[in-house]
Amino acid sequence: MKSTLKISMKANEKIYVNGAVIRTDRKVTLEFLNNVQFLMENHVLQAEDARTPLRQLYFAVQIMLMTPDSADEARKIFSSLLPRLLENFSNERIRAGLKQADQMVGDGQVYDALREIRALYPIEEEIMQQAGAGETLALAMAAGE
Repeated sequence: MKSTLKISMKANEKIYVNGAVIRTDRKVTLEFLNNVQFLMENHVLQAEDARTPLRQLYFAVQIMLMTPDSADEARKIFSSLLPRLLENFSNERIRAGLKQADQMVGDGQVYDALREIRALYPIEEEIMQQAGAGETLALAMAAGE
């Protein structure tokens, strides 16, 4: 028998499960008995917060998970962003993480790809602080320059 996954949630907390948004009205524990795609509310990135290249990539992957009906379009965005990121980042940890995330997305492990991209945020932040060009680089990449 496969192991189950238990998630404890607080009152009024949201979880996104296979495209559905679920909000609790009290403290609960959810037990998933089969394989599901889910995202906890505290890992959801709002569109206005996708201001850096990695956060833009994360947002595209997040859409694949949260709105399965838009997954194909989000995959296209992911596929267009990824080569530009690999081209623009010289940091080997980021490059390896991006390649790993690409493999995970290709294998349908979208949640794992999100976790991999999130783990790269501190490195990206450090690089952008050193370059002093965080907003400029993010805006240029978003505009496709």
